[in-house]
Amino acid sequence: MVLLPRLGLCLTLLLPAACMGPPPLEPPSTPTRAAQQALPDLPPMKLFPAGPPPASVAVSNADLARDFLDLSFQLESGRKLPVFTRFEGQIRVGLSGQVPPGMARDLDVVIARLRREAGIDIVRLPLGQEGNLNISAVAGDDIRRELPAAACFVVPGISQLSQYRRARRQAKTDWAQLQTRERLAIFVPADAPPQELRDCLHEELAQSLGPLNDLYRLPDSTFNDDNIHSILTAYDMLILRVTYAPELRSGMSRAEVAARLPALLDRLNPQGRAVAPRRLGETPGAWKLAVARALGPGASPANRVRGAQQAVALAQSYGWSDHRLAFSYYMLGRLAQAQDPGRAKGYLTRAHEIYSADPHTRLHAAHTAVQLAAYALAEGKPERTLALLAGREAVARDYQNAMLLANIEMLRAEALERTGRPDEARRVRLDSLGWARYGFGPDWAVRARLQEIAALSPARRGRG
Repeated sequence: MVLLPRLGLCLTLLLPAACMGPPPLEPPSTPTRAAQQALPDLPPMKLFPAGPPPASVAVSNADLARDFLDLSFQLESGRKLPVFTRFEGQIRVGLSGQVPPGMARDLDVVIARLRREAGIDIVRLPLGQEGNLNISAVAGDDIRRELPAAACFVVPGISQLSQYRRARRQAKTDWAQLQTRERLAIFVPADAPPQELRDCLHEELAQSLGPLNDLYRLPDSTFNDDNIHSILTAYDMLILRVTYAPELRSGMSRAEVAARLPALLDRLNPQGRAVAPRRLGETPGAWKLAVARALGPGASPANRVRGAQQAVALAQSYGWSDHRLAFSYYMLGRLAQAQDPGRAKGYLTRAHEIYSADPHTRLHAAHTAVQLAAYALAEGKPERTLALLAGREAVARDYQNAMLLANIEMLRAEALERTGRPDEARRVRLDSLGWARYGFGPDWAVRARLQEIAALSPARRGRG
């Protein structure tokens, strides 16, 4: 499985064109030497505590059974898997390569969660020792040489990246030919910002241990190609707990697994017996192709916008009112900002309304609130900025998204200054910098983001 670069709700903010609102943004641009010298020294990097994420909204066992089967018996490509597979016996995780500071800690945190929350027998071996699940930290360029659009990926049957090209067409690397999981390798970018590296660990560990598919219909899961959740959720841990339940074993057919799920889910998720199923419809291939057109690599800006427009039109034609319709509007709003900021704001507002109405998508709503808060700041409405961001910091902390948290706090700091609260603004801005070091990585990227958000304010633009 492959984790693509986060092109969905993790698109961030850039400077506005004049005062028309913030256009879409990629990673922060490098500031000039003079600009860097004018910015404050950075505080130490902040880290999230090693606790679990917030509890998921209760899920119906009927929905959970359907989700589990669709996740476990199909690849993201749509190819069917003939049998259920998992590791049998203890999982020994090896870590090797260009391991950056902090990576081992983040890996230990997620492994401890997998033991505690999913009941998986998994341990990490001493650095450099090979196990049956091996994580290699390599240069991002080396990953892109093998898979140009990938941020990180997992493959069976090998342990080193140098083996991938020779083995990629062999049976041992074909997920559909596995009868059990015995030897897997995960490749992550050693030179990525700490949060991106941690996100890769969560995503690829989840899919190396459990389901190999992603489903857009899941709002509260990393098993979703929208890339909104950056750490394993309580829902994900439940899926993995089912995967490693003693009632199941490698080699079972879909029918055999389906027959065991009702009693198994009653045991592991007893509250799900009383929850009404949502029964969200399947996600048609046409909509997924439109999303890929909008967010995939190599497309022109005009083609991206057309892809997002098609996704919105298709979502409406399917009668959707859930997070997939919101995601369609969100993509279109982000991609249309450079061409038509006013209309883009309307799309983002519609996405925010849909996300805000569903308790499953409060993290999604925090992302859209950030985009709308940037508009409000650029329009000279700092009180509106503060209102949109109220309570969003707690959500970002709950879901351990330092990039989101840093953006929220930087926007809040600018708005607090504009409303005559400079002392509070300084405190919030200083806190944002520690989180930005984890979320954005190098010091120049942190300083660039600070400058870009500061420049949203009309008062600062007037001075500049």
